[in-house]
Amino acid sequence: MDSLLRTRCDVRDAPPPPGAAAQFAGAAIAAETEPAAASRTADPTLTCILPCHNEAENLNILLPRLSAVLSALVARFEIVIVDDGSSDDTARVIDRWARRGGVRGIELSRNFGKEAAMTAGLQAANGDVVIIMDADLQHEPEIIPALYSRWREGFDVAYALRSSRSGESALKRAGARLFYRLVATRRFDVPPDAGDFRLMDRDVVDALLALPERNRFMKGLYAWIGFRSIAVPYLPAARRHGSSHYGVLPLIRLSLDGLTSFTTWPLRAVSLSGIVIALLAFSYGAYLTIDFLLYGNDVSGWTTIVVAMMLIAGIQLFSLGVVGEYVGRIFEEAKGRPLFVVRRHSGSGLTGPRE
Repeated sequence: MDSLLRTRCDVRDAPPPPGAAAQFAGAAIAAETEPAAASRTADPTLTCILPCHNEAENLNILLPRLSAVLSALVARFEIVIVDDGSSDDTARVIDRWARRGGVRGIELSRNFGKEAAMTAGLQAANGDVVIIMDADLQHEPEIIPALYSRWREGFDVAYALRSSRSGESALKRAGARLFYRLVATRRFDVPPDAGDFRLMDRDVVDALLALPERNRFMKGLYAWIGFRSIAVPYLPAARRHGSSHYGVLPLIRLSLDGLTSFTTWPLRAVSLSGIVIALLAFSYGAYLTIDFLLYGNDVSGWTTIVVAMMLIAGIQLFSLGVVGEYVGRIFEEAKGRPLFVVRRHSGSGLTGPRE
């Protein structure tokens, strides 16, 4: 180590050769515009995580395709399937594939939600490169080589970006646009139309696992930790079997988790609305007083008083609800319960310590 430091000091102190300034400037520009790929492992190991909830029929179709794609891409890989409290034959399908090797099953004790299932998969992943994708066949495994090539180029994260939402209802598209505008901050942006289908370097996975919070909105966490990221456009395929587990209410709950986890503007909006209402009430009171002093008009309007009181009461209850959302999340974090409980493991994937 001492010799290496002396060598670095000698190189630093030595004057540059004639004509090298332009070369150094060009190298600096290249370093700023292109990520360096020199540190990438020549023969990396790969982990693919599949969070599942009632996806038995889809797994029977997906796993052969996924195994073929991964075996053509890297020499050593593992598929980690997280059963998030399924009530169909998902556990049996996982057990059958786990006997073949290269597939690991993690069965949670109940349905903890997709965010918890993905975290369970990340904790179990041993690969130098980690991929998260859905098991409903909308995330096609044939896109993985494009993500992997971007990692080879030096990017730490390559995420699949939806190129179109034409198959969704107008209400859902409008809601998605509104949500991403609301959750945007000055320090980092959550890419619109980017889901959980992504490839991550081991350093990115370790950074995600180091975050202690239990109310995990993964799309926001991906953006918060940073790293060099690039989008790979794709068009989701049609779901083969079953239906989406994200209806209107689950999407609203997920949106509330995202807003309260990464922004404080709802609290500021409540404060601002209180100031605006107070100013309006003061202005209206001043108007009534001046009108009475100048013209002697009696202050009337029982309906106006009742409507104003109902409006203020409604805003107060809404404000308490907003504050309650934040207090509820503080309560969840303070209890310190584990994010998930594993019922059992099956199969074996990559073994031995990770290099």
